[in-house]
Amino acid sequence: MRPRLPVIAGLAVAAVLAAAAAALYDRLPGAIPTHWGLDGRANGWVAKPWGPFVYPLMAAGMAALGWLLPVLSPRGFGVSPFARAFDLIVLALVAIPAVLMAFVIAQAFGVPTAGFRLAPALIGLVLLAIGNVMGKTTRNFFIGVRTPWTLTSPEVWSRTHRLAGRLFVAAGLVFILGAAVGLAPRLMLAVVVAAALVPVAYSYWLYRRLELRSASADTPLDDVVRDEE
Repeated sequence: MRPRLPVIAGLAVAAVLAAAAAALYDRLPGAIPTHWGLDGRANGWVAKPWGPFVYPLMAAGMAALGWLLPVLSPRGFGVSPFARAFDLIVLALVAIPAVLMAFVIAQAFGVPTAGFRLAPALIGLVLLAIGNVMGKTTRNFFIGVRTPWTLTSPEVWSRTHRLAGRLFVAAGLVFILGAAVGLAPRLMLAVVVAAALVPVAYSYWLYRRLELRSASADTPLDDVVRDEE
């Protein structure tokens, strides 16, 4: 299987980041921030010699997953039915280390940055990107709300991911707003936890409700779902 364009673009981004890390190695700090709290402040670092190359390696890893996951997907659960959505998710994930590397370089050259607000804003943009395409995904084992109930029924998967997409977009907007006005980190954490857990509970509730109707009407479960729409 040939790598798709987003995979090639991701590897190109990783190569540019690696070249920048090598060229600016002596100008970069001795320890590169690699982890941030919800308040946007760094709380984890990787020291040289590996530190400057953490983000290039991360970008390369994300791009490699964009090629590997479709190859590993079993028949009937592949990503080809939602290839464009999958590509966007890969690009969004590759963009994370690219933006963080740019932030590190800017700091090394004394360029003023709103560093303490970078992490939640970046998380918010990723949530927005993923939420906008989540409703277009189909059953697979790598992307989305993968519960026993969504994997059993294509219709339950579809409804659950339409809900999850809306919740992820809402959570992304909250994170971006939080970065702009300084919302409490605990509030932003509660929002993203709700966006992740509500679809899981919904998939179980929907499946059980439809299963009961299917049993009482002696009708296949997916037919019951389609009749409701």
